[in-house]
Amino acid sequence: MRRTFAGGVLTVLAAGALAAQGTITAGAAQPAAATKARHLPAEIKGGAWRAGHVQGVAVDRHKGFMYFSFTNLLVKTDLRGNPVGSVSGFTGHLGDLDLNAKDGRVYGSLEYKAAKAFYIAIVDVDRIDRMGMDARTSDVVSTVHLQEVVDDYTADMNGDGKFDGDTANTPDHRYGCSGIDGVAFGPELDRSGRAWHGREVLTVAYGIYSNVKRQDNDHQVLLQYDVRKWQKYERPLPESAPHTSGPDDVDGKYFVRTGNTRYGVQNLEYDEYTGNWLMAVYKGAKPQFPNYSLFIADGSKRPVTGPVTGQPKPERGELLPLLRAGLHHEASGTYGWESGGQYGLISHGDGRYYLVEAGTVVEDGVTKQTARAVLHRWTGQPPTPFTPVAD
Repeated sequence: MRRTFAGGVLTVLAAGALAAQGTITAGAAQPAAATKARHLPAEIKGGAWRAGHVQGVAVDRHKGFMYFSFTNLLVKTDLRGNPVGSVSGFTGHLGDLDLNAKDGRVYGSLEYKAAKAFYIAIVDVDRIDRMGMDARTSDVVSTVHLQEVVDDYTADMNGDGKFDGDTANTPDHRYGCSGIDGVAFGPELDRSGRAWHGREVLTVAYGIYSNVKRQDNDHQVLLQYDVRKWQKYERPLPESAPHTSGPDDVDGKYFVRTGNTRYGVQNLEYDEYTGNWLMAVYKGAKPQFPNYSLFIADGSKRPVTGPVTGQPKPERGELLPLLRAGLHHEASGTYGWESGGQYGLISHGDGRYYLVEAGTVVEDGVTKQTARAVLHRWTGQPPTPFTPVAD
């Protein structure tokens, strides 16, 4: 019987290299750091760019900046949507983002599947002061390797002696792991969420391949890391020679049964307002599940050791329950909502949230990717728990 490591925290939820070429010219003056949080506008537009689609966002209300991940491009704007700077040169997949309030840097998931390498990208955003900075040469980006993800991604589950690579049509990849995407800072949830906050740790969610024939891919997998001593692991962006400098172990590994989804948790967010964890996903396709687009982990509950269902060999792990609210699918016991947030989700800790809409625009015959963060407030009402807020 394989025993999954359980030493950290968490709870379940019910609920590439292009030069930065945009439509808006950079040049907005950077506001000075402030001690008071800035006013939140009803929307913040991230511009239009020759890049991949928007993957995630982060905001620093005190300094007055927003950060947009466009797969292979990071864009920094002020809170009026004026571009301040950008970082290109990511040939891997830059995903979800979150601000670490302790060190003022932005952390994001970064995948190099062909190299079987997965990292947290750490961006010194205070140094982004112009458009077109290069992630490989500007010393703005450092990376930390996540061996736990590599081990699950490359797992030879059918024992045929070979790894089948970046494909969903295989029994390989433990838990259906396709890499990582959602990231968020929040408390150690084995210390009961709001009632007793532990250390602020980084939570990283697996991507999960969509495969309706497998039975072992119905959980969201969440890893937690204490990043306070990560400086010793940080290395430059590993474009030509991927490094393996990172923690040997995770500080917590947790399982949330939602049913299989398409590429797992796209955006993960800890919500101080409710003490819960929000997981926005692309809908799954298994007919025995309701395939909601938003799940919420109940932050008031502690993880319970139990069977991780559907595994080829009996396995026990730390299980997190979904919040018993929203829509309920009785046959599978699944709770959730229908909501956006897959392209960006930010909780402001006061019942207000930014949900990001992705789009495209054609300019001079060139298709560019756009992003629009729209302010919402929480209602908790099914099927959609958010409603837009007027400015």
